[in-house]
Amino acid sequence: MNKTHKRPSLVVGWREWVSLPDLAVAGIKAKVDTGARSSSLHAFDVKVFEQDGSQFVRFKVHPLQRSTRETVEAVAPVLEFRKVKSSSGHAAQRPVIVTTVEVLGQSWPIEVTLANRDEMGFRMLLGREAVRGRMLVDAGRSYYGGRPPKPARRPPRKRTGTIE
Repeated sequence: MNKTHKRPSLVVGWREWVSLPDLAVAGIKAKVDTGARSSSLHAFDVKVFEQDGSQFVRFKVHPLQRSTRETVEAVAPVLEFRKVKSSSGHAAQRPVIVTTVEVLGQSWPIEVTLANRDEMGFRMLLGREAVRGRMLVDAGRSYYGGRPPKPARRPPRKRTGTIE
C-alpha cells in the first residue's frame, strides 16, 4: 500500500542565511545539516540563572563567521539540558532553548542547543529536526534565499597606511 506524502514546498541549499528574530539575530549563515539531529547555535558567556522559579540562559552570539565585530546578547528560557555528542565524538551537557527561525520568508519554532562553535566553520547548524517536513535540501546548491550585502557578511579589511 502506497502512502502519499505531501512534499515540502520550500527548497534550500546546504547553507543559507537565516534569522533568529526572538534573539535579535538579523542574519546568520547556517549549515543545513541533515546528518545532525539537533540545531546548534554558537554562543559564549553562557550563564544559566533562575527567575520566578524557572531557568533562563543569558548568552552572547557573534553572528558573522570569522568575525567578532558584532555581538548580540540574548536571554531565553531553558527548555532542558541535553547531552550532545559533537562530530569529534566529545559529549557535553548543553542548554536547549526554543526560538523562532526564519528561512526564505517562512518562520517556525525550533529547538537549539547552545555551544561554543568558535572553532567550527559555521556559527549555526540547522539540524534535521528543524527541517523535517518543512523543506527539501538541495545538497548541490547554496543560498536559495540570496546573500546579504558584503558589509553584512564579512569583517572589514584592515587597512594600512595613512589617510591624508
